[in-house]
Amino acid sequence: MPINNQAEQNCFICEKHKGNITVSGGAIYEDELIYVGHVHWDAEETYLGYVMIDIKRHVPGLAELTEDEAKAFGLITSRVSKALKESKGAEHIYSFVSGNGVPHLHMHIIPRYPNTPKEFWSPTEVANWTGAPHGDSEKIKKLCERIRKYMVNEYAYNK
Repeated sequence: MPINNQAEQNCFICEKHKGNITVSGGAIYEDELIYVGHVHWDAEETYLGYVMIDIKRHVPGLAELTEDEAKAFGLITSRVSKALKESKGAEHIYSFVSGNGVPHLHMHIIPRYPNTPKEFWSPTEVANWTGAPHGDSEKIKKLCERIRKYMVNEYAYNK
């Protein structure tokens, strides 16, 4: 992935793909077009199951995807969502692309778990519920292993 401009040189997501930034739990899935990993904020504990799906090529949004990237992005979004439901017991999956913080296309995948009060039924609020599952890097690693195992068994992914 050649660096073409200053934006790419300073891109957090590009740095992650080059291996310069480590992600708790490692890559859940990775191929030549897509990278999937669990987020881990600077806080000690992170909302469990909050996953990011990145396009590897530095593009700002959906309109700039090639057909192959668009197909891969849609398919992996569906499969990761199903894996979260099956391996973590999520009852609903929020997914969105914002593009406000980092100009490199990535999809937020955020599960909502059973018994979440309705006032927290929003991708921006669900993690604020005190009963929501949060975990440190070790819990994230174990969850990523479960998701990875599900993906390998269900879709014959090799990671």
